[in-house]
Amino acid sequence: MTNPASVPRRRPSWAGRNYTLLTAAAIVTNLGSHGALIAAAFAVLDAGGDGGDVGLVAAARTLPLVLFLLIGGAVADRLPRHHVMVAANALNCLSQAVFAVLVIAGEPQLWQMMLLTGLGGVGQAFFGPAAEGMLMSSVSGEQVSRAFALYRMAMQGAGLGGAALGGLMVAAIGPGWVLAVDAAAFAVAGALRSFLDVSHIPERAPGGGLLSDLRDGWREFTGRTWLWSIVAQFSVVVAVVGAAESVFGPLVARDELGGAGPWGLALAAFGAGTVGGAVLMMRWKPRRLLLAGTLCVFPLAAPSAALAVPLPVAGLAAVMFVSGVAIEVFGVSWMTAMHQEIPEEKLSRVAAYDWFGSIAMVPLATALAGPAESAFGRGPSLWGCAVLVVLVTAAVLFVPDVRNLTRRTKEVTVPTPRAGVSADAVAATSADAEGPVGRLR
Repeated sequence: MTNPASVPRRRPSWAGRNYTLLTAAAIVTNLGSHGALIAAAFAVLDAGGDGGDVGLVAAARTLPLVLFLLIGGAVADRLPRHHVMVAANALNCLSQAVFAVLVIAGEPQLWQMMLLTGLGGVGQAFFGPAAEGMLMSSVSGEQVSRAFALYRMAMQGAGLGGAALGGLMVAAIGPGWVLAVDAAAFAVAGALRSFLDVSHIPERAPGGGLLSDLRDGWREFTGRTWLWSIVAQFSVVVAVVGAAESVFGPLVARDELGGAGPWGLALAAFGAGTVGGAVLMMRWKPRRLLLAGTLCVFPLAAPSAALAVPLPVAGLAAVMFVSGVAIEVFGVSWMTAMHQEIPEEKLSRVAAYDWFGSIAMVPLATALAGPAESAFGRGPSLWGCAVLVVLVTAAVLFVPDVRNLTRRTKEVTVPTPRAGVSADAVAATSADAEGPVGRLR
């Protein structure tokens, strides 16, 4: 009779049921959404829009995301997180399905595209904090970095395939059908997430209401210098990179590179880089989490510079690949720091402040991308994006907590720092905290 202990496990001990479901759902969602990003831009251009219209549609998605994020974080810490995720997926499915029908049926109006992408932004505002909290509560132990790296590798690998297929499908059958595939992907992912188990998560004690929860999350956020300083950095980085890739990228592709197909391949190269970065982070565990991660933000300036030249498709793809590797190092380091430092019952609220700060300037940046091109030219605008990424990333390295936050080798419970109290002092009270702990994204 076979000894059960001798039978190899199909998955590692840290990859439990929830983790597996979350990973599978993320693969499905990313397969659809990366193609849909390309499809939405070319749907606007095919309907007679210009760069300014592409920026307005992108801003219409991000503005409600910014407005509802904090509420979404508070709701996700009050209600079962998987219920919030499924409801958000249902809204995204419906909005993308209607968008697809309008594009396939004829020329959609700009206001219709803005409204539907705005509904998608509302769904994402509730989904994002719930998903981040759910993922971080689904893993524990010393292998959390490997778990996050594998999750991101699967997610980014799906994004790689989705971007490549999306660009080719837009060129072959039109953007409407790509949007329809994305709607179907949201339906499948929502079904998978409905099977998540939250019985292991302790029941939240009744609080003082939504505003009280938001204030509590704000105290968590502002009490950690490493947290708010990097979020401030990313408020600029995400805005200018988003403008470069969602507005200028499709325009450069149309005018200089040959259309949607080459741009899809460039985005796919970025996806391949993120997969490579995730593979790297499954083995590499930098001791100073945020120092290693922040140094890897500098290459995010390179794609804007490559589009400004512009480099041929092969050169652009190489630049995108390197930036993908680099940002994945940051992403895994950031998630590990969040998991290590933030109490489980407040993860979604803190994640909401993180998201809010990081994307708050995106609607303005994408809306101004078209006017900036008219005023300064496309090339100078893209060079400006690259310079801003370098400047704000260099600035955040002056924050001691960013340079010194140290990975722990044991899972410990760290007291929540009071506003105004150095996290170094708090971490020093833990006997298991190794080395100087400074104070992710």
